[in-house]
Amino acid sequence: MLDQTPKEIIARSGICINPLKTCQPVGALYAALGVHRCMPHSHGSQGCVSYHRTLLTRHFKEPAVASSSSFTEGASVFGGGANLKQSVKNIFDVYDPDIIAVHTTCLSETIGDDLNSFILELDIPDGKRVVHCNTPSYVGSHVTGYGQMVAGFIKYLAAKEEKSDSIGVFPGFVNPGDIRELKKLFKLMGVPAMILPDPSDTLDGPMTGSYQMFPEGGTSLAEIRAFGGVKRVLALGLLASKEPALVIKSRCGVETDLLPQPMGIANTDAFLKRLMDLTGHTVPKELEYERGRLIDLLLDANQYYYQKKVAIFGDPDTVAGLLSIALELGLFPSYVVTGTPGDAFVSQCQEILQEYDVPPAKVKAGSDFFELHQWIKNEPVDLLIGTSYGKQIAKAEDIPMVRAGFPILDRYGHAHHPLIGYEGTRRLAELVAGALMDRYDRDCPDEDLDVVM
Repeated sequence: MLDQTPKEIIARSGICINPLKTCQPVGALYAALGVHRCMPHSHGSQGCVSYHRTLLTRHFKEPAVASSSSFTEGASVFGGGANLKQSVKNIFDVYDPDIIAVHTTCLSETIGDDLNSFILELDIPDGKRVVHCNTPSYVGSHVTGYGQMVAGFIKYLAAKEEKSDSIGVFPGFVNPGDIRELKKLFKLMGVPAMILPDPSDTLDGPMTGSYQMFPEGGTSLAEIRAFGGVKRVLALGLLASKEPALVIKSRCGVETDLLPQPMGIANTDAFLKRLMDLTGHTVPKELEYERGRLIDLLLDANQYYYQKKVAIFGDPDTVAGLLSIALELGLFPSYVVTGTPGDAFVSQCQEILQEYDVPPAKVKAGSDFFELHQWIKNEPVDLLIGTSYGKQIAKAEDIPMVRAGFPILDRYGHAHHPLIGYEGTRRLAELVAGALMDRYDRDCPDEDLDVVM
């Protein structure tokens, strides 16, 4: 079907074809799953939360639990207050979570449900909590929905406390494997840290032989409260973590550093340098050696990376990080796109590109796969880096592809592996080299098919 995408580009403003993002509630649900014994709750129809759970389950290959207010025609007309009241009672009675994290949907936002008022009227058991955030699907994307839910936890739970030596971390919209890499970096640097949210162990737990609706992992309510007293907050991801960074500053007076994802050598260096400045600790040899092994790999495989044209697509914070890695590898980015709207993404990517002597690249926020495909039809690239949905363009145009980011629906294990840090960058560098070398092997004459590269 994609073979029929026309090369002629016609300006579009009122229609999106094959979107490069999904809706805010998906991100809100994911953020809630990173809190210990939390039940995400979708205030809308059952169909909405069924899709959101399905997408997350297909990416993580783990069950994404969530409940719903189950709107019908009556709630759509008269409001969903009664539905939420009954839902909260049933959830606490049947599933016994410590906290319910409510996010809105298109339907409840359109009819104007006031979640603040509803929650004040709820009969919440002692020791339990209910929080909420507003996530209409016709605004932003799953990345902004994620940030809204993290901000919601801070608004309801964090409180000013006596300052501690811990660093608070908003990790941004990343995979459990990235959270584990972050924890490793903090541990090796000797810096105590709290991460909100923390989906490691909740969405990548081991096979134990028995099902747990609420696995052992996740950020605890006590840790969220303690965010009000941390030494400083590092908010990773300029879009996903911007809102919670603003809220923790206004609510608790905690200073924040809004940083790009530590993806690539330069970004990881800057992240570790910030930790050194905040704590006075030095970088251990183990991390120095990790960095050295990464640089050794880039030098070894340079002839395969050098000046290969690449298209990068996905979530804005991830794409900006992938762009940094691509430039460090020696690739030439041709197209850098995200489906999430916002001029900040374009400015960030243009600043990154200006640091390198490379040909001009097309950078766009609020784009879609149809537009990206048309660009590639007119000016082809050597490689695609992005989410599973790019495979359709890869097949139609016969271009090798490396999967990275969210969602990865058609492969296994991606959520377990990091993209951040030196190790995450090394893994991506290996995947890119492998994809380009596989293409060389496929296309080269038989006499050039060597087993030593």
